[in-house]
Amino acid sequence: MTEKKDTLKVIELNEDLISNNERLARENQSILKEKNIRFFEVVGAIGAGKTTLLEKIIEQLASKYKILVINGDVTTRIDADRIERHGASSIQINTGRECALNSYHIYQVIQNLDINDFSGGILFVENVGNLICPSDFILGAEKRIVVVSITEGEWVIKKHPLLFKMSDLAVINKIDLQDVLEVNIENMVQDALSINPIMKVICTSMETGEGIAEIIEALGILL
Repeated sequence: MTEKKDTLKVIELNEDLISNNERLARENQSILKEKNIRFFEVVGAIGAGKTTLLEKIIEQLASKYKILVINGDVTTRIDADRIERHGASSIQINTGRECALNSYHIYQVIQNLDINDFSGGILFVENVGNLICPSDFILGAEKRIVVVSITEGEWVIKKHPLLFKMSDLAVINKIDLQDVLEVNIENMVQDALSINPIMKVICTSMETGEGIAEIIEALGILL
């Protein structure tokens, strides 16, 4: 009986955690919408190309929009330093043992930063690098972008269906390596669409710039 009661307590705690996160996500969304700040989240494994993708997007947008990037990582501010070199402001959140950002992290940034400075601009959040933990916590973003690369293997999408179900745009990156890796990219595209038929899937190469303009268009950002 004791074991059963303890299990119920754990379930209730998890439900409270998710519920509170969703409440703060709605609050984040409301505050940023009021300030006319577009909000996008980028998720994906380490090495998929999330930071490089943001660098390429910022290069296209920094002359027209004020851009803030929140970089989530276990430690270091390597990604934030990279982002700042391209004309955007950045905040590094180091989570320590936590494997994903949650709504509270974003809420604290919004509350402690003069967010009015970015009115009419764009907020990107680059989540901690993995394809599992971010699926548990929405942040309040207008759209979630999930990035995978063909170097992760042809079955990476099938192996992580939940995050693809919860994303609006899928980016299949490093397609310039197709001849070397002999990966069937079309199969990866079809895997993503079979999991989430309304998802937009874009194939990209950060080396050639292929797909960057298409991503910006899919996000509804005017150049």
